[in-house]
Amino acid sequence: MPMNTQKLAYWSFKLQAIALLVIGRTRAAEAVFGRMLQRWPADAYALASRAHVRAQLGQRDAAIADAQALVGAHPERSAADWFNLAFLLEEASRFDEAEPAFRRAVELDPKLDRAWYGLGLALIRQQRFDEAVAALEHNTQLQPMSPYGWYQLARVHVDRKEPEAARKIIRHLHGFEPKVAAQLERETGLAP
Repeated sequence: MPMNTQKLAYWSFKLQAIALLVIGRTRAAEAVFGRMLQRWPADAYALASRAHVRAQLGQRDAAIADAQALVGAHPERSAADWFNLAFLLEEASRFDEAEPAFRRAVELDPKLDRAWYGLGLALIRQQRFDEAVAALEHNTQLQPMSPYGWYQLARVHVDRKEPEAARKIIRHLHGFEPKVAAQLERETGLAP
């Protein structure tokens, strides 16, 4: 097939899938992405799109398989690809697999705060608290006004029997997220 015909076929599939998504026909769009992948098995757009659609449809294992195929075929393409895979793995409680995917995401983009946060959560789930502290500290440096990293960091300090470090975070949170600070106080029994 001549190159222009290939491009035309590719764009036809792509536009059809986008139109189906716009009108809410997610399963039909998934099928179009499947047809694209039959013709172009390693296509990054089709793999990423089908993984996303499958995740929306609750087909987590299939979404993970597509995300793994994407990073396998295009390991340097995007930190977001690795983050999406890690997120799906973490959501499936596959923390030992999520961790290296989060690590790869932050290698490709050290400023990807969501990946540092996810890495911290995966490490917490594995009870690797020292490493979790380091990951969450990166997250809070990148997102100092987001309470999520601070909250998890305080919880890790409590788990590590470091109440003063947790109190310091609670005091810090009182400055911009008093509701989260109050929640931590209730959960931990620590007052600033």
